[in-house]
Amino acid sequence: MKKILVLLVIVFMIVPFAACVHTNTTILDPEKVREPIDPDDVIIYTTAAKVPGDYEEIALLNSKADSASTSEAQMFKSMRKKAAKIGANAIILDAVSEPSVGAKIAAAVLFGGGAERKGKALAIYVIPGTKKHKK
Repeated sequence: MKKILVLLVIVFMIVPFAACVHTNTTILDPEKVREPIDPDDVIIYTTAAKVPGDYEEIALLNSKADSASTSEAQMFKSMRKKAAKIGANAIILDAVSEPSVGAKIAAAVLFGGGAERKGKALAIYVIPGTKKHKK
């Protein structure tokens, strides 16, 4: 009985952390970091071609999350929050990888959770008043 109670306590301590999205920020040029902005003001672009103006690259963003307890929307929210902290007003998505069905099943059976979802993006500062130059 004691072992079951200890196990339950451990599970309840770990489960709240499993739902978190963790985003790393790798600053590319410290001189381009700006004052923080509101995360709601960070625009997400799916490709660089969709960015409407000239921009400066500020940082690389790498996110990880448990796919069973988080969504892509939560991952993007985490990326926007990190970008906003360094003054980036937009991000360009790179790759979001979902675990395979087999990986999800194995993680659920072996660990009682989901497999890891990963995402990458580039935090940028779109220069106001500029238009992208056609090549």
